[in-house]
Amino acid sequence: MHMQVADQLPRPSKDPKGLADIGKWMCAADLVHTIHGAEQQSQAQMQQQGVTVETSRDMHDAALAAMIFSHLPPVRLSCIRSLVGPAYLRPCLHPDCKEPSCEGNRLSIMSESPLLMRISLPHHKNARKWGKAVIEFDVPSDLAQLLHTYLGAPRKALLEHHLLIGDACPYVFMDMHGRGFVAAAVLTLYWQKWLVSRGGVPMNPSMCRQVFVDERQSDSATAGPSNQGAAMVMGHSVKQWDKWYDMQYHPRLAQNAVDGMQSWRAAMLQSHTLAAPDLTLSTALHCGHVLVSDSEESQYQSCCSDSDSDIDIELD
Repeated sequence: MHMQVADQLPRPSKDPKGLADIGKWMCAADLVHTIHGAEQQSQAQMQQQGVTVETSRDMHDAALAAMIFSHLPPVRLSCIRSLVGPAYLRPCLHPDCKEPSCEGNRLSIMSESPLLMRISLPHHKNARKWGKAVIEFDVPSDLAQLLHTYLGAPRKALLEHHLLIGDACPYVFMDMHGRGFVAAAVLTLYWQKWLVSRGGVPMNPSMCRQVFVDERQSDSATAGPSNQGAAMVMGHSVKQWDKWYDMQYHPRLAQNAVDGMQSWRAAMLQSHTLAAPDLTLSTALHCGHVLVSDSEESQYQSCCSDSDSDIDIELD
């Protein structure tokens, strides 16, 4: 019985203000500004100091952050963690993949001049539900340039610095030991530490999806992608936004309804405006009927029923 009741009760709601108060939330504009600053700084340092382990790591982190938020609708972290680079030409690394021709979740260079990069994600959470449909899109030019630069000398410098016995890391992004972010918890801690170092808060990287949906669904949303297209890149549907990602869905609908009632009320008043007659209300003493008299002289008028049954009906 306890479990049945618990299943019917709504889960405790969270809201951006409450999360911000405890240091677990950044708005979309702050996140975009923070990541953009890291991109510019990493590129400037690379030009000024050249390719070192430190400048390479900074560019890696900026590219990783730009993949998580800002340039793209927030792709699932599992897809980012499993993303292999253009140099990886061997079979798919997904443990459950049985397709011999599958190349896995991949970042590809389609053209060097002009630069064109493409991301293909055959392995995502809803792949089976979507009939094995692949999430695929061309990378925006600014992000493509950042990734292309990182995948050159900076990534090579990191691989040489963190080279493990056996094989180099096949994934685009790697931890401080030169290994892919195989475990989600490793990427979470890595992102939180990086975000705090940039003046942010230790927000979970998966929360970026809520931050994005919160902005897109707000009444003050800026011009941007279609909700349906953004949800597709995120690997779900707009319906799931309302259920899982839009933390202000119910309070926003409620407030919009209350605000809309005021215009509705005004319309009702305008559509049925009547001149108020000079009428006096009087009450019959022997029953609860309210009678209208034509003048002030007749203070009380009797209300006679045709039968006692009428009185019974009125009292009911």
